[in-house]
Amino acid sequence: MDHSANAPGLLEGSNIGSQKERVVTEEEWLQKWEVGNIGFHKEQGHPLLQKYLDVLLNGKSGLRIFFPLCGKAVEMKWLADMGHNVVGVEVSEQALKDFFSEHSLPYCEEPVPEISGGKMFQSTSGNISLYCCSIYDLSSSIVGKFDGVWDRGALVAVNPCDRQRYASLMINLMEKNSSYLLVTVSYDPNKHKGPPFYVPESEIKSLFGSCCEIQCLEKVDDFSEKHKQWGLDYFLEVLYMLKFVA
Repeated sequence: MDHSANAPGLLEGSNIGSQKERVVTEEEWLQKWEVGNIGFHKEQGHPLLQKYLDVLLNGKSGLRIFFPLCGKAVEMKWLADMGHNVVGVEVSEQALKDFFSEHSLPYCEEPVPEISGGKMFQSTSGNISLYCCSIYDLSSSIVGKFDGVWDRGALVAVNPCDRQRYASLMINLMEKNSSYLLVTVSYDPNKHKGPPFYVPESEIKSLFGSCCEIQCLEKVDDFSEKHKQWGLDYFLEVLYMLKFVA
């Protein structure tokens, strides 16, 4: 059933309801990992990345791909196995260690001198580097710049009041002519407090429109029993391609 037809006005609306003031602390995210409340993790990877991988890679090899708020995303292993260099950032050390252990990948751990308390976990093969710190501690001087981004569960997890800060950082981390695949979610924000947070298309244009060409690639009905329990009538995943123009 296509729930997107139930509320067409909301899909393009810019009202994020009471979510505007919602704040989820770093401690709350760490707690989710500690107790295994990670329903956002996809064990089999995300079908939209599989479907649009060629759009992200554009036929190129050896790209630097960034995974913001990466968790233990299995797609990091996919892209590394294809010969790309993967960099992720995640506040939960447990998530990063789980990633390496679940894929039987040997790794080394070292401090990041520029970041107080920051750590970097790197596969011994050298092509997966995962930073354990706040994403806002990163800069291009620490991690360099990227040819591509897979943003699923990142922008939608950032506190709404921090979106401008997040977008500014991402823009500074992107190379010219780079590609940014962004997955947002669409639902009635007056019926669920988030996360994941509702991010309207108008806000994506406001955040990134000055330096990107923005294209909506697909809207997918992802409504499930979980969303019904949240009190929702529909839940969509919306995939955008952001192309950073030279």
